[in-house]
Amino acid sequence: MMRLRKRSEGDGVSAVLAGAASAAAAEVEASLAVVADPSAAAFFDVDNTMIRGASIYFFGKGMAGRGLVTTGDLLRFGWQQLRFRVRGKEDLEAVAEAREKALSLVAGKSVSDIVTYGEEIYDELMAQRIWSGTRALAQSHLDAGQRVFLVTATPVELARIIARRLGLTGALGTVAEVEDGRYTGRLVGEPLHGPSKAEAVKALAEREGLDLGRCTAYSDSVNDVPMLSAVGHAVAINPDTGLRLAARENGWEVRDFRTGRKAAKVGVPATAGTGMLVGGVMAGLALRRRHVASHSLLARARRAFH
Repeated sequence: MMRLRKRSEGDGVSAVLAGAASAAAAEVEASLAVVADPSAAAFFDVDNTMIRGASIYFFGKGMAGRGLVTTGDLLRFGWQQLRFRVRGKEDLEAVAEAREKALSLVAGKSVSDIVTYGEEIYDELMAQRIWSGTRALAQSHLDAGQRVFLVTATPVELARIIARRLGLTGALGTVAEVEDGRYTGRLVGEPLHGPSKAEAVKALAEREGLDLGRCTAYSDSVNDVPMLSAVGHAVAINPDTGLRLAARENGWEVRDFRTGRKAAKVGVPATAGTGMLVGGVMAGLALRRRHVASHSLLARARRAFH
């Protein structure tokens, strides 16, 4: 199994703080608070598990369309993710840089405004990218009387929007510090990533009276092995190479909904800030190919008429 980076004692404290903050910020939908099976729940990663691509990238793209994020910001994030996909491992310095940039983009902005933008952007750019197979799995837990939570490095405000739109119980996400209704540009703890997700799930389970041995977790990334290992039933969805190996070693179920194309060799990082990423680069490459193709067709047409 792919080895995860050894964490220092300070990292562990930060992960616990991030998990506790995320669990404290989790809002359970009132209509789903009372369920038939209150001790069991399902936890779903978002990027490449519930949605095709990175949710924070789509949010950034929508913000750029509203003049709140520059195209240059998206391209820089896109280059960082492309570099990650080629190398197959995280560059921790680049991750930290991307996180700081993402935080600076919302610093001083009203939380209510960001939520409003997020709702519009979900409907415009994300709704059509939900994996129908994963959505059906989430619904099966709801139908069984269990609660269903998203667990993601995406900001908790955006995670809540996705959960509400999908009719899920609630969401755990990265918590940004807020003062007087505005973002300060700082995080509470660290991004909800890797071990922090496991800490958040454990904290929520304690708060909500869940039996983790009866819970299920779903993810595409080897980075989420701590969360998958924290529950009684783990499922690898559209797994990257590392998670596929971990699933084989641990006897975890594997579901792959990426029909019609080869499964990715490496995963997309879920770290907050790094999600505003590869879509911008790929879109640019697609536009360039279209531009080249158009010139080729025009040249052939000119030759045909001369």
